[in-house]
Order: sequence, then C-alpha cells, then structure tokens
Amino acid sequence: MVIFITGASHTGKTNLAQKLLEKYHYPYLSLDHLKMGLIRSGKTNLTPMSSLDDLTAYLWPTVAEIAKTVIDNKQNLIIEGCYIPFDWKNYFTEEYSKEIRCYCLVMSENYIREHYSDIMRYANVIEHRLDDHCSVECLIAENQHYHALAQQNHIDYLLIDDAYAVNIAL
Repeated sequence: MVIFITGASHTGKTNLAQKLLEKYHYPYLSLDHLKMGLIRSGKTNLTPMSSLDDLTAYLWPTVAEIAKTVIDNKQNLIIEGCYIPFDWKNYFTEEYSKEIRCYCLVMSENYIREHYSDIMRYANVIEHRLDDHCSVECLIAENQHYHALAQQNHIDYLLIDDAYAVNIAL
C-alpha cells in the first residue's frame, strides 16, 4: 500500500508520516528530502525557491514510478509532500490506484488565526526548515487553495479546525 500525504506548508505532513511510521512501521519518503537531494547533487537546475509547479513537474514522474515499484513489490510506503498533484490518479491504472490512499491536510482559517504561534513553533519539530517566512494571510490562502483542490478532485482531506488532532487509520 502507498499512502500519499499532501497539503499546504506547515499542516503537519511530515509529522503525520512520522506518527504512521511509529504506529504501522511503514517507512516514509519526504519529497522535500528528495527535492533537496536532487538539487544538491546538481541533477537539476531547479532551486529550493523554484515554483511549486516546476518542482512538481520535475519530481512527480519519479515519485509515481516509486509508488508503482512499491506496489509491484507488495510493500508499504508513505510519501509526503506538497509535490503530489491533485490529479495523481491520472498517472496510475485502476490496479495501482486500488493500492493507493491519498490524504490532504487542511487547516481552517479559524485554526490558523487562533494557533498561528503554535504552527510556527512546531514548524521544525521533525525537520529543520531553511526558509520559513509564512504570514497568517499566506497560510490561510494556501490552505483554502488546497481545500478547494481536494474537494474538486475528490481527495480525502483532514480538516484541522478546533484542535490539532490529525491521524488516519490504515
């Protein structure tokens, strides 16, 4: 089984992947780590500041093939990051799609306004962020965008509204 976890920046994708690793012993792949490995190796002219669309276009073909390989080998893997396109199902046959679950993490405007200092305080809990300039308004706009895309593409989303209690049962 492959679990995709996507969502806006600071929603806790890596944190959820870590929780699932601890609970189910499924390894996870951080797409930020893959991105930085490829950038640092000189295998691409992209940079950490390249657009989300450019990074997704570069990373996704490889990520999709990793997912297929995991399924072919009857293994489990959690793949987390914002570089998972919302039309991800278009890259897989029905046989592969049956072995994939996708979840999008979304914070409500109210949650962001009420917990902004907590969001920023926990931003580096799992991995250190090099550039972390995220305003309240930026977070709200990003989360509203991801929420709309998840709904349009019929992707399961976990709405973080009153308290941060994100978990999924596999």
